Amino acid sequence: MSDHGADHARAVAALRGQYAAVPAGAPVRLAKSTSNLFRFRDDQAGGLDVARLDRVLSVDPRTRTAQVQGMTTYERLVDATLRHGLMPLVVPQLKTITLGGAVAGLGIESSSFRNGLPHESVRELEVMTGDGSIQVVGPDDELFRGFPNSYGTLGYALRLEIELEPVKPYVRLRHVPFGDARQCAEALAAICAERTYLGEPVDFVDGTVFSAGEQYLTLATFADGAPATSDYTGNRIYYRSVQARRTDHLTVRDYLWRWDTDWFWCSRAFGVQHPVVRRLVPKRYLRSDVYRRIVAWDRRHGFSGRLSKAVQEPVIQDVEIPVHRLAEFLDFFHREIGVSPVWLCPVRLRDRSGWPLYPMDPDVLYVNVGFWSTVPLRPDEELGSRNRMIEDEVTRLGGHKSLYSDSYYGEQEFWDNYNGPEYRKLKERYDPDGRLPDLYAKCVLRK
Repeated sequence: MSDHGADHARAVAALRGQYAAVPAGAPVRLAKSTSNLFRFRDDQAGGLDVARLDRVLSVDPRTRTAQVQGMTTYERLVDATLRHGLMPLVVPQLKTITLGGAVAGLGIESSSFRNGLPHESVRELEVMTGDGSIQVVGPDDELFRGFPNSYGTLGYALRLEIELEPVKPYVRLRHVPFGDARQCAEALAAICAERTYLGEPVDFVDGTVFSAGEQYLTLATFADGAPATSDYTGNRIYYRSVQARRTDHLTVRDYLWRWDTDWFWCSRAFGVQHPVVRRLVPKRYLRSDVYRRIVAWDRRHGFSGRLSKAVQEPVIQDVEIPVHRLAEFLDFFHREIGVSPVWLCPVRLRDRSGWPLYPMDPDVLYVNVGFWSTVPLRPDEELGSRNRMIEDEVTRLGGHKSLYSDSYYGEQEFWDNYNGPEYRKLKERYDPDGRLPDLYAKCVLRK
């Protein structure tokens, strides 16, 4: 066994010891220094110490695979793989998303139209399940299939073997404008099917909607060279360049983290997009995890709520909509919700066997629609009403909603959407004593 392997085995043994020491009936959670979930609870202190499970164990350029511990951030993983001219098949857009989090939850990015979701490039998964046992599973195992979208309610990912793909040093971007959502959706479907646009190959696709009459598809292609490269890690702001430029070049690393510096566009809520403030804030603080900690502090203390005259409902969601229903959803969203910008990211499953807890049709191109803001409520509206409206529309259009943020489903509707019978079978097998919360309790009741 290698030194990394021995260290990993000791870290796993220590975690099992911690888990066994948690009294029966006591809540179990992970003590993580960062989180990308937006389900806030009051009991954030304590938890299982997983700090020793945050390393890249190995990168094999020959087989294009990596052995990675479950709490490793994508920032650390990308730094390790780029040294070998490789990257994970899908790199979620925020630096502190962990491998285990992207697999137990759902990650996505602009390579997802050709590479699917992050869990589809996992070859082997080591899990500590709710009964305290260690399971090493592969694509033919029910736990492997049921782990995505389980959000730590069946167990925790300890180690993953993942596929990698080769990169080039640079990425060339084309920002293509559309004045109509239907034209945008039709172009998106054609580009993802053909993987080309105007005779040039397309390696990455995402989009930005600024209004009903202004949307852009960003089509990106690996390149060996660049006439010049832009830098959006300091004073310049990436999402604004989408409107201002038709072409751009980034290093491959800066492309992968283009959204992190301003948390897409959400950094504007903290004033750091103002030119004067921008120059004063050290670059090391222009990161999604810093902004997320500020939001967590605000949720605990209710500071922003005291400043607002109207009750503000957080509308922080990612939903998957079939591409042929995208224009309908955007029309609804502009009319009923009215926040902007909105992110678009196409995704098609790689693996036709499917993932039972987040059922998607492998023959359908979906578009992830991401929106992260607050909406002022009218006096007659209850908190959660706008999110509930979105949930109903997503269901009507044959889509799915990610569970990293607040959900308002009734219990039966929730299990209808997320395959309750299969989940209960897995829960009974891998967490028979219910030491971990079930998926509904965690994602809707916030337990």
